[in-house]
Amino acid sequence: MLKSKTFVKKTRSGGVMKIVREHYLRDDIWCGSEVCDSCKQDSPVLQQDPCIESNLCKCPHYILPDTNVVLHQIDVLEDPAITNVIMLQTVLQEARHRSAPVYKRIKDVIHNVERHFYTFTNEHHRETYIEQAQGESANDRNDRAIRVAAKWYSEHLKKDQKEEGFQIILLTNDKKNKEKAEEAGLVAYTCEEYIQSLVANPELVDRLASTPDDVNEIESGKIIFQEHLPLSKLQQGIKSGTYLQGTFRSNRDNYLEATVWVHGDTEENKEVLIQGLKNLNRAVHEDVVAVQLLPKDQWVAPSSVVLQDEGTTEDDDEEEKENSLKSVVHESMLKPTGKVVGIIKRNWRPYCGMLSKSQIKEARKHLFTPADRRIPRIRIETRQASTLEGQRIIVAIDGWPKNSRYPNGHFVRNLGIAGDKETETEVLLLEHDVPHQPFSQAVLSFLPKMPWSITEEDFKSRTDLRHIGVCSVDPPGCTDIDDALHCRDLENGNLEVGVHIADVSHFIRPGNALDQEAASRGTTVYLCEKRIDMVPELLSSNLCSLRSNVERLAFSCIWEMNHNAEIINTKFTKSVINSKASLTYAEAQMRIDDTSMNDEITRSLRGLNRLAKILKKKRIEMGALTLSSPEVRFHIDSETHDPIDLQTKELKETNSMVEEFMLLANISVAKKIYEEFAECALLRKHPAPPPSNYDMLVKAAKSKDLDIRTDSAKALADSLDAAQVEGFPYFNTLLRILATRCMMQAVYFCSGMDTDFHHYGLASPIYTHFTSPIRRYSDIIVHRLLAVSIGADITYPDLMDKHKQAALCNNLNYRHKMSQYAQRSSVAFHTQLFFKSKGIINEEGFILFVKKNAIVVLIPKFGLEGTVFFENKDKPNPRLSFKEEIPTLTVEDTVFRVFDKVKVTISLDASNVQHQKIRMSLVEPVIPGVSVSPQSNCNSEPDAKKTKLES
Repeated sequence: MLKSKTFVKKTRSGGVMKIVREHYLRDDIWCGSEVCDSCKQDSPVLQQDPCIESNLCKCPHYILPDTNVVLHQIDVLEDPAITNVIMLQTVLQEARHRSAPVYKRIKDVIHNVERHFYTFTNEHHRETYIEQAQGESANDRNDRAIRVAAKWYSEHLKKDQKEEGFQIILLTNDKKNKEKAEEAGLVAYTCEEYIQSLVANPELVDRLASTPDDVNEIESGKIIFQEHLPLSKLQQGIKSGTYLQGTFRSNRDNYLEATVWVHGDTEENKEVLIQGLKNLNRAVHEDVVAVQLLPKDQWVAPSSVVLQDEGTTEDDDEEEKENSLKSVVHESMLKPTGKVVGIIKRNWRPYCGMLSKSQIKEARKHLFTPADRRIPRIRIETRQASTLEGQRIIVAIDGWPKNSRYPNGHFVRNLGIAGDKETETEVLLLEHDVPHQPFSQAVLSFLPKMPWSITEEDFKSRTDLRHIGVCSVDPPGCTDIDDALHCRDLENGNLEVGVHIADVSHFIRPGNALDQEAASRGTTVYLCEKRIDMVPELLSSNLCSLRSNVERLAFSCIWEMNHNAEIINTKFTKSVINSKASLTYAEAQMRIDDTSMNDEITRSLRGLNRLAKILKKKRIEMGALTLSSPEVRFHIDSETHDPIDLQTKELKETNSMVEEFMLLANISVAKKIYEEFAECALLRKHPAPPPSNYDMLVKAAKSKDLDIRTDSAKALADSLDAAQVEGFPYFNTLLRILATRCMMQAVYFCSGMDTDFHHYGLASPIYTHFTSPIRRYSDIIVHRLLAVSIGADITYPDLMDKHKQAALCNNLNYRHKMSQYAQRSSVAFHTQLFFKSKGIINEEGFILFVKKNAIVVLIPKFGLEGTVFFENKDKPNPRLSFKEEIPTLTVEDTVFRVFDKVKVTISLDASNVQHQKIRMSLVEPVIPGVSVSPQSNCNSEPDAKKTKLES
């Protein structure tokens, strides 16, 4: 049966277009139930005996939720206890339209066959399709469609029942919808009524999201916050300039302070400071908000006070704390200050943290403290408080009424015992939004079938390089080998140098589920003991990995060079290679240094190493920066998997050799793809830091009477090279570590959406990422662009769409940033485990920063940074004097400057289970009443193993 709808639409040019929409109705859409004999279905989804016991409904039943239940109670629907659910097409369409994340979550549940969720396409069923009545809103029409489908199911199953009493339960939290359903003879309950009636699963009640009606019952009548303005008023105000729109960023160290990063190009009021509970007005970190600027006489300066929200009651007096933020400062320190007047978009997510159990016996309402200090505490209702104490849990926010000090939320799930390695790894992945769920069947279905081999067809379109002495050089234990190299003499006296990169884009085709998943993940995340792959292991560690002595597909960049490393010509080609050796950096270095070895691979490595030194020298002459950051490597116990040693990574010549050719390949590819696709090339840039970023570096160098020039990358590089202090060889490394902190973040961008392409750190006018497609999605896109430019592959619309490319770059930048934060958190956690087992250790270090009441110390042996505080709650505070021009801190009569050598004790402070941290205390120089005595018995390492501090 065919229904059609005709309407006219005005076109951009002003014309009128007639549009006819056809809607097909069918008789052969089955109900999906094993109870039914009349539907001709092969494999029904809904069970004949749904085993869910409810006090409200004693007979067997199926659940049919409406849209609001799906949107707001998704945590309940995801619980394995909820089975045999009818999901209407109307509900799914509305959920998809209103919340993409919820839609994805409910679709995942539907795909799980053990859950027995059945999708019924009621909009195409002849007996359940309804048209919108005149004067009826779309929402009311959808509610009616849900009731009609529920009624049809009830009557349809009654006809086929072998026994009486099988029911359909409509779950709705909408009062009117429930009333109308009951009038029509349907069984309808609110989600809360039904969940509370379940006999075997009382803990499910904790997962219920509170509804606006519940909120009023929970709260006292005292109004704490100003009412948020409606969206229409906010939009008018933003348009007229009365309000500013921006992203709300909470202060990690002070819960009564935040900044709003204003959207738009105006430099004026780019950052608005918000201070005080009432002015923060229930905004949560990362929300998009509207702010109103306060009059200039009410502007304040950012506070240097550290304030953690540790109140236990609603009535904690905030005024005293807010007054502590205010201090008399110079007018130049004042920042544009405002207040939040409305929320444009909530960016809430599920939060990890721990329960702060209420002191009241038998209480159900408790405060939850998130792991992220930027998130406010959340009030939840739970009957399992005793069980959840000391556990890491996930909680979601439901709402934040104006008469509540804290937002209301609900318990989602338990992650495990706090401090447990598996639990803490899960927490850091969730908190940094790292997608780490196993790859779905839909994704895995696009992998090649095993056994896989290179076909004759593949050889036709590729250059056969299997005879060439190609080898890979990687860190020990690396299984996702992206790149391999070769260098050989040519008959004309020049050299041929090749960089061969895994041809991942051959296996991942545009637009399929595998491609979409890789694009979403954006990057592989390397934790201390775990790797979260961007692509399934079959590709990352097998078919794409350029392992030795197996044939692999590659994308090769081959240069003809003279002996001065000058490029004579460049060729790009898809190829087939057979790597002759998979070496570690140390193994490659031994081959280069061992004069008795003279095989093809060793000669190739020596040639590459010699050219790499020339390339590096040229780069540095152009102004490329050689910076430093203390990277650490853990030695892990093979049985307990705990860290037993911690050392800074040692870099060899071969690290630099590989890096030089990867940089050269990336630059060569960037030039080629930009030449071919000026509007849609995916490139990477590193913006020059604003001059103010260098203040701390310049001041620190001045403390040693050295001058650092920062007017260009070349001037900075030359100043850093010249900055030496006699008898203090580690000084230059410290200075480079500080220079690294001054840098901006490098970012991906689309060439058609930007004009500044320059990479400051590499001193290159253009740059991209081509060399790691197994672990970076950006490189897959670059491979596709390069393949199209040399005629090795075909294009597709999204590749040529600069707006879609720009959106992709935003996601890649976000994923890359979160991956770095996750890696740092993993290092921090393993460092804590190391010191937990070591007790207290004495070590020498150097001062990196001098603060008003503390010094930040770097321990070179462990690549570890920590803060020594000179103010302590338990002791009388020493006399402190801080000078900002060339930062110095005088403690009693001892002066501390940047780069001074100190001796400290290092231990783990586990007093706060959720926020454990490394504590450092000063040993030398000795200051009576401040320094602590060295802990000589706890250092478990023999002196011979210690690395020299100043090498």
